[in-house]
Amino acid sequence: MAPENTTDPAASVARFRELLRIPTVSDADDSRTDPAPFDEFHAALARLYPGLHGVLEREVVARHSLLYRWRGTTDGDPLVLVAHIDVVPVVEAEWDHPPFAAELIGAGADAAIHARGAIDDKGSLVAILEAVEQLVAEGFTPVRDVYLAFGHNEETAGDGAQQIVAVLERRGVRPALVLDEGGAVVDGVVPGVAVPTAMVGVAERGVMTLLLTAREAGGHASTPPATPATARLARAIDRLHRHPFPTRIAPPVRALFATIAPYAQPPLRWVFGNLAVTGPLLAKVFPHLGPEMNAMVRTTAVATSLSGAPGENVLATTAQAAVNIRLLTGDTVASVTARVRRVVADPEVEIEVRHASDPSPVSPWKGEAWRRIASAVAEGLSGDIVTTPYIQLGASDSRWFTRISGHVYRFTPFHLTRSERDALHAHNERIRVEVWLRGIGFYRALLRAS
Repeated sequence: MAPENTTDPAASVARFRELLRIPTVSDADDSRTDPAPFDEFHAALARLYPGLHGVLEREVVARHSLLYRWRGTTDGDPLVLVAHIDVVPVVEAEWDHPPFAAELIGAGADAAIHARGAIDDKGSLVAILEAVEQLVAEGFTPVRDVYLAFGHNEETAGDGAQQIVAVLERRGVRPALVLDEGGAVVDGVVPGVAVPTAMVGVAERGVMTLLLTAREAGGHASTPPATPATARLARAIDRLHRHPFPTRIAPPVRALFATIAPYAQPPLRWVFGNLAVTGPLLAKVFPHLGPEMNAMVRTTAVATSLSGAPGENVLATTAQAAVNIRLLTGDTVASVTARVRRVVADPEVEIEVRHASDPSPVSPWKGEAWRRIASAVAEGLSGDIVTTPYIQLGASDSRWFTRISGHVYRFTPFHLTRSERDALHAHNERIRVEVWLRGIGFYRALLRAS
């Protein structure tokens, strides 16, 4: 059993590692998700965080999601901290260390916990729990209600967080601030800017899947037609690749560069500070600076899965491709689908919208909610860090909360290297111990301001 000391860093790390060892893997087919690890996780939380469970009200939503309420001393609009319990599957052979062993590798500042979920998203979830447990032990009570909303199937776009939002909506809860996972503290993401930046998502891109289908009569592969279904499908995919969506600077990206302009090296300081003049050129340059910069200035589309004939010597009667599209703020499912049809330009290729959601509304990067986040960054994380808005490139449970709040933000309070960010949803996911412990400080500061 992990130690119960609420302030000892070693005890906090022990609790974190114990929870990382529970393989709460979600599957897109819910019938294939093993419920036992989720039950084990619930039981472990109650055992490891007795102070929290003694003060906060807890309810289970949608089978395995958790909603906690920490009653404040007033009826002011609450704070909602969002995280998710589930993790993505692993290919164990690709990992240098067992993905659910939570091994502690290295020493000193380099000591890191290697485990699936170390960052996405048990890192945030357990840091939240640690912060609450510490504050409860200190006798702290928030001024306004605090809700902890932990979905169980975020990785599969499941119903956990949606049902939590439905519960809060029925009760008339209108949060003053919702904070979910999102951008991290990073270095060097923007060329010419050396100062660490806390990238707080004020919006996230929409997400949709289009299914492209080409059909033919089929037959033996020894006598193929002039344009088989596979060739027609490949031509459609190639057209999408050769005609990407146009680039543009969306308002949150414009705000990002306005914020960091004073910290950029000349002449980029002038370039970033005068986007009315330089914006069109920057929008064309950014795609050449890497995938992240490309995704900040355009809607992206990529074929992620292909299927054809059941055998090597058989013509495919149906050839299909799933195209994953992430919509930049300002685009819509309808406008994107119409453009794909124009680009593919083949009436014999069927285009079906499988799953789709428009980009989220944009939350303000001024006002009380924003100041609370920026103040928590300054107080809870060490070093000179510039807090800046940006568009979150991936999707999260936060999009469901925009139904009940106009102040929904996405930030993971960990200072991550590029290689650590690249390990998300890949092998060798890990987080440095010192970085994770500082993240607890961020949540403590945010909670104290609630």
